[in-house]
Amino acid sequence: MRPGQRRLLFNNLLSPFLALTVACAAVAVVCLVPYGNALAPPATIVHFKVGERLTYGLSWGFVSAGTAAFEITERQTFDGRPVIKIVHTARSNDFISAFYPVNNRVETLLDEEAVYPYRLLFKRREGKRKNDIEAVFDQVAHRATVTKDGNTETMEVPPAVQDTLSVLYFFRAFPTLAVGSSTIIHVNHDKKNYRLELRVEGTERLKGPLGEFDTVRILAIMPFKGLFLNEGNIRVWVTNDAARIPVLMKAKVVIGSVNATLTGMEGSTLTAGQP
Repeated sequence: MRPGQRRLLFNNLLSPFLALTVACAAVAVVCLVPYGNALAPPATIVHFKVGERLTYGLSWGFVSAGTAAFEITERQTFDGRPVIKIVHTARSNDFISAFYPVNNRVETLLDEEAVYPYRLLFKRREGKRKNDIEAVFDQVAHRATVTKDGNTETMEVPPAVQDTLSVLYFFRAFPTLAVGSSTIIHVNHDKKNYRLELRVEGTERLKGPLGEFDTVRILAIMPFKGLFLNEGNIRVWVTNDAARIPVLMKAKVVIGSVNATLTGMEGSTLTAGQP
């Protein structure tokens, strides 16, 4: 297999590593309402549980690609505000690493009351590609200062903008997802602002490695095919309860489709089969 072919193959396998953070999480604002020129914060402050860890198996067809994990590691303060530190890791397995190793790490500091991010750190390690990205968000002035590989620039961002990791926890702060609803969420990623359309399609009971779950099925319409090599639509199933834990993600890519399946859950009060 030529280097270009190997790169294309693994890019298809790699899609869920980042797509999961955007597509699963993008359902955040289906319950939000306009508040001035921004989005209203949660009516009830949600205190996320430090120590919660969600793990996922990534696959392309019948080929196993690696694992991804989301973890709430600690509480701290940032500019006097209460925040939680969230860490996302994505690693290729031994088979994929033999020709295209991946070991990515993303951290975000999330305001636990307003539920939007202040700082994102992204250490990208994919094959020979290495990038270090830091984004600092001014949620009052609606600006982001982004430093990528030592080069810094400031850009405007929409009110209450989310990053690709914080949005996963943003939507978990809301109690209901109305079937048939549709909305737009603003996400900043890699020096660009994106508008994602979210449609809540219905409810469904799913069986997986951890048992059976009542879920809500969400369709994320992605306007940027080149970013994740997806074909525009990603479906995500989240638990139909207050925890809103992503159970399954399916995305069409350039060749075939990819799945991200919940395989482990630690430090959470959610149990299999909980309504």
